[in-house]
Amino acid sequence: MARYGMAVDLERCIGCQACAVACAIENEVPEGFFRRRVGEVTVGEDLSNLRLAFLHMQCYHCAYPPCVPVCPTGATYVTRDGMVLVNYDLCIGCRACVAKCPYGMRYPHPRGFVDKCSLCDHRIVAGRLPACVEACPTEALIFGDLDDPQSPIRRALAAAQRVEVDRPELGTRPKFFFLNSPVSLSEARGEIAAVLGEGRVEEVAR
Repeated sequence: MARYGMAVDLERCIGCQACAVACAIENEVPEGFFRRRVGEVTVGEDLSNLRLAFLHMQCYHCAYPPCVPVCPTGATYVTRDGMVLVNYDLCIGCRACVAKCPYGMRYPHPRGFVDKCSLCDHRIVAGRLPACVEACPTEALIFGDLDDPQSPIRRALAAAQRVEVDRPELGTRPKFFFLNSPVSLSEARGEIAAVLGEGRVEEVAR
């Protein structure tokens, strides 16, 4: 059984928003709402040391998702291959999961349920990549099985000079990885972020 994850190589990302557009079209996201966003982050005191990166925001499909146990109907659940999904038929729109997600990656859909990134599970079942990955013109987004050493995501993790996850101190173990960013997540968010160096791929992908 696979254990899916995603990464973004920020040396390759050009901030074109093709991934966000593809996501919205593929999943019929209502206007004004987002399953995936890309924000621009600039760090530096003056023009001589400015650094630019693009912060990708979507559900991280955590190994220990705090949104799951608070759902009163079981609508939010984890699949056998590690994806955190929402059963819209069971969701009552109470927003308990929205409040519990420490990353702010869920939104209340106008039709009365809570929505978020599903890694395009309908495409994965059909043997395709998530829409955002397929649309990226620079191949900055990488998807694959974290338990397969030969998968694209494991190879990308092994080759990266810097690997970060968002707020690791929360203990949620996100399965979305930021690679090779010139701006660390700690700088971008003002939070403590763990930077895992080369040779620690097994730890970060566990």
